[in-house]
Amino acid sequence: MLIKTVFDRLMSLVGLVCLSPVLLIISILIKMKMPGGPVLFRQKRVGKNGKLFTVYKFRSMTVKEEASTASRGSEAASIASKEQSRITPLGEKLRKYKLDELPELWNVLKGDMSFVGPRPDVPGYADKLEGESRNVLKLKPGITGPASLKYRDEEYLLAIVDNPQKYNDEVIFPDKVRLNLYYLQHYSFIKDIQMIVCTVLGKKMNYAGEEI
Repeated sequence: MLIKTVFDRLMSLVGLVCLSPVLLIISILIKMKMPGGPVLFRQKRVGKNGKLFTVYKFRSMTVKEEASTASRGSEAASIASKEQSRITPLGEKLRKYKLDELPELWNVLKGDMSFVGPRPDVPGYADKLEGESRNVLKLKPGITGPASLKYRDEEYLLAIVDNPQKYNDEVIFPDKVRLNLYYLQHYSFIKDIQMIVCTVLGKKMNYAGEEI
């Protein structure tokens, strides 16, 4: 996957340079609209081969609630309907357009992440992987990926079920593992490009790389 590595490093550098005005504007807005906390949200996530790394995102919630979310060990649970009040109005817009994930370009440049791959989980969820499912850890986490594209509406799905945590653990998480295993077994650089384009355009794709 040498071409994937070269692409990741080169394009993440280009992205950071070209998007620097956008990054600056978002940083200023966070300081203005969400005072009293840092611009960036940092959290330990599980990377390739189970190695922990620090992921960087724009802060989208108040400081107190973000700390509470991290302590529970489930990013999915943080977007349940009963917890929507934890996301600020600005944070909601950043999440909607995936702008909160732009700082992850730094993770890609460092080599912690790739543009395409499984979303990086907190240790508690990675520990649930057993047998063949642990092969997912052979991949670098990604900013986008087959599971991310299928579940672009994950917040909505969790908001309409009675038990978001149970639905995530029993339905969404296992399906994401299945999709990421398929990606590992059928890797294609062309499909990587397709997934990046669909992410930018706000489209969905199924695990086989077809638009849905």
